[in-house]
Amino acid sequence: MGLSCKVGAFNRVLDELIKLNLSQKDVFLLFGPIDILVQVRGLTSLDEFVSKWFNPIRNITPQETLIERTQTFIVISEGKSFTEEPYAFLFLNTHPRNLEEVQEKLQAVPQVLSADTVFGPYDVIVAVKAKDKEDLKSLISQIQEKVPHIQGTVTAIVASIY
Repeated sequence: MGLSCKVGAFNRVLDELIKLNLSQKDVFLLFGPIDILVQVRGLTSLDEFVSKWFNPIRNITPQETLIERTQTFIVISEGKSFTEEPYAFLFLNTHPRNLEEVQEKLQAVPQVLSADTVFGPYDVIVAVKAKDKEDLKSLISQIQEKVPHIQGTVTAIVASIY
């Protein structure tokens, strides 16, 4: 789930997310089109997601609007699990018939920690590791050259939460 926060509210939103018993490993502060990315694991149904996570998150501090927009990404095909904190997330678009090939080729890139095919505003969300911005720039170029059928890429660099 992606969250866009009211200006200056991301620290308060992060504190509220941790109060909902989300692990700090599953909450990412981003510099990009989304302020916070929340990874929810082990769900058995959409109803469970809505009742256990979506509704409580959208109702964080109902007296004051801290979250201006949410985006939900439903994982269709999960990439490999990762424990290392990513340097950035890439949000990719491709044609639906190419999803499996794009995901496979991405997961063959050593710096790709995970590539999940999702239903939402993007088609694939990719967690990547990099040493710095130059390394990330090189990785993105490598991905654009080696992975066919990518129609668009949006990059969000991960910031330290606390």
